[in-house]
Formats: sequence, structure tokens, C-alpha cells
Amino acid sequence: MRIRIKEILERGAGSAPCSFSGWVRSVRSSKGICFIVLNDGSTVDGIQIVAEPSLLNFGDICRVGTGAALTVTGTLVESPASGQKWELAADVVEIVGAADDSYPLQKKRHSFEYLRTISHLRPRTNTFGALFRLRSQLAQAIHRFFSEQNFVYVHTPIITAGDCEGAGELFRVTTLDAADPPILDGQPDFSQDFFAQKTGLTVSGQLEGELFALAFGDIYTFGPTFRAENSNTARHASEFWMIEPEMAFANLADDADLAEKFIRYLCRFALEKCPDDMVFFDKHIENGLIERVRGVAEADFTRMEYSEAIERLQRSGASFAYPVEWGLDLQTEHERYITEQIVGGPTFVLNYPKDIKAFYMRQNDDGRSVAAMDLLVPKVGEIIGGSQREERLDRLELRMTELGIAREPLWWYLDSRRWGSCPHAGFGLGFERLVMYLSGMDNIRDVIPFSRTPRHCEF
Repeated sequence: MRIRIKEILERGAGSAPCSFSGWVRSVRSSKGICFIVLNDGSTVDGIQIVAEPSLLNFGDICRVGTGAALTVTGTLVESPASGQKWELAADVVEIVGAADDSYPLQKKRHSFEYLRTISHLRPRTNTFGALFRLRSQLAQAIHRFFSEQNFVYVHTPIITAGDCEGAGELFRVTTLDAADPPILDGQPDFSQDFFAQKTGLTVSGQLEGELFALAFGDIYTFGPTFRAENSNTARHASEFWMIEPEMAFANLADDADLAEKFIRYLCRFALEKCPDDMVFFDKHIENGLIERVRGVAEADFTRMEYSEAIERLQRSGASFAYPVEWGLDLQTEHERYITEQIVGGPTFVLNYPKDIKAFYMRQNDDGRSVAAMDLLVPKVGEIIGGSQREERLDRLELRMTELGIAREPLWWYLDSRRWGSCPHAGFGLGFERLVMYLSGMDNIRDVIPFSRTPRHCEF
């Protein structure tokens, strides 16, 4: 089995030769000796290979290009030069795959904008190597967290006939002939489609997740979601991943408790299990990142009513681009001001006006708000959004009527309120938003392996 560079560096020098493979990050020659930095993606650090003229293919080695794949055998020794603790005195260097001068990732530092144009190669850079190692570790940590909490993992459908958010921003899934679809009453006749009805890619697994929560108690989903929203901001993508837990016999306070525990866990996990990559991000992406993440992990999480949040924003005297008044949704600038200036730490805002929230949120006794919550954190504002769900059939049906939401497509959802309904709650956390927060990266296109945004789908 192949030995990884991370393992070799952790093990340190020994008398026995070692062999490993990787890709060339840099090559330089000095006084008849060739120095090659090799990296295999297992760590942000590479190993410096020292190749001497005694090697049979020394001439070829000195001409090897950045990006080439090599297999090297030699002895790990202490490096006399600064910049690395160990280096490998090479006995054999095999050129597995050559790379010529047209390889676009040369030694100079490239902008993220440029790297998006060659996203098939950007995992070979230090930044994206660190980023996707962190993403991988966080994905595993999410499953570990919910397993430790005895949640059941549910695979909710990717193709759906429903629209959880009610915004109509679904990618359509159809086998009808786009150039000549069957027409009925002036509209495409979806009864002749593959599923005999209009279907699309899911924007959320929440509604289906609720069904399983009402059978298993505590469940979570973690999978891809899609939104056909023509948005070109640094925070929106057309394909993204969502983590959505759902708990039966739970209220809004229980929901906030779980969200707090979850965020603390992930912050601590990143600091403890990905220390080298977090140090890299702190040094090269966002100075002070580790302190910020540690601050959230150790902070007291404040809970504030929406009405109080509006009042305190209005009294602050701050100038905002968007108006602040009861009944309007909080914008990112408001959320950041609350968590960074008013509270100085993570903050739950609770019980939002019902007119700005989804139909499935539980109506409060005041008749004008719902049991919704957002978790706000420094730098980004909202990172988690959730609610207690409306478990009362009559209230749910009335709210759907008020919003013009047809009942027939959601007959199965309404059935869950007819038989054995109970208070239940859950939240959603966008995985890419989490990775952005913990890495310090500013653009969602840079934290997903292959981004899908309006007019961009190269692979």
C-alpha cells in the first residue's frame, strides 16, 4: 500500500529507505544538485527531494516540469536548510507522468478568479489542497456528531414533485421533447412525462425528513440540493449541500440547543483535527481565523427575540443600506452588526414575523410571529436557519390557504398531521457556508469541488 507524505513527515527520519509518489510543485538546480518539492495531497507540506548527479537519469530529473508525477525512493534525513525539517536523499527517481511548460500552475501565486477557470487543476494548489481536506474531514465529522447523538441518517429524494420553499426556483426534470412537447390547454402536458407530473431537483429534504422524524424521533439528512436562482453573489450557488436535522417531541428551544452544540462541535473539530490546514488558512487566507473560530467554540450563545433585535438596531444610531423596521427580514449587514457590535458573539434571533417565513413554521400565540430561529455568527451573519414546525393540521391548512399553496401536491405532508402528529423542530445548515466560515474563504465557488452557478457548468 502506498505511503503518504503526511505519514512520512510524522514518522521522521529512519535508517530504512522509504518510497512514495506525488506531483512536482517546484524544481531548481544549484551547484550540480537538483532540488524538487513533491506533494501528494495528504498535507499542506511537501518533501524536498535532493537528487545528485550520481543518479542514472539525473539529466532527465533536472528537466522535469512542474506538475509531473514522480515516484521516489531514498532516505529521509534532517535538512540543513531552513524551510523544512526533513528532506529526502534520493536513490531512485522515476518519472511516472511528464508535464511540459504549458502546465498552467507554475510557481507564481495565482488569483482565485484565475483558478476558477482551471478548477480541474486547482486541487493541486496549497490553498485548495487544504480546503478540500478540511471539507472532507468536516463531512465525516457531521456524520460522527449525529451518530453520537443517536440520529438516524435519511437519504431524502433528489428528484421531487414538491417545492419546500414555495419559491418555484426548481430545476425541471423531464424527458419531454424540449422542441416539441405535448401541449394541453396551452401548457406542456406533464401527464405524458416520465413521472406523469411536473418534477424538479430538490431545494431541501426537510419535508421528507419530517416524515421520518415522526417515525424515528431524531433524524438528519446530508445531501445535494439545487436552486435555479439567477444569483451571482459570492454566497449563492445553483448546486450545494445541506445538513438538515429534524427532532420529534421538540420545540424551538430544543432546536437552538442542538444548533449550538453542533456548531461548537464543528469549530472544535476543525481546530483539533485539522491543525496544519487551519494554521495555513490563518496565515494565508484570514489573519485571526483561528482566534475567531476558537471564540465561537468557547463563547456564550446569546438568545434574542426578533422584536428586541429590531429595537436595538434602531437605537444603535448606525447607518444601514437596508431599512430596519418590524416586519422586514434582517439583512446580512444587520445580522453582522448584532453579532459583532451589539452582542459580540454568536446570537440566536428568535420568533420572526410570520409574513417573511415559510408556511410550515409554527404560528405563535400572538398571531403575527412564528417559532423560527436564525443563528448569527461574526463575519457572515446567519449560518443556521430553523424553526419549530406547525404540527396542528387546522393551522397548517389555514396558512397554506393564506399563501395560496395547493394542498393536493402536499397530501402526504398533511397526512403526517392527521395521524400521530407531535411538536417537532429542525434546522438547515449549508455545508459550503460552513466550509467558508471555518476556512476564511470569501466565495462559495471556491469551497465546492466543481461549482454550478448561472452560465457556468463546465464539467
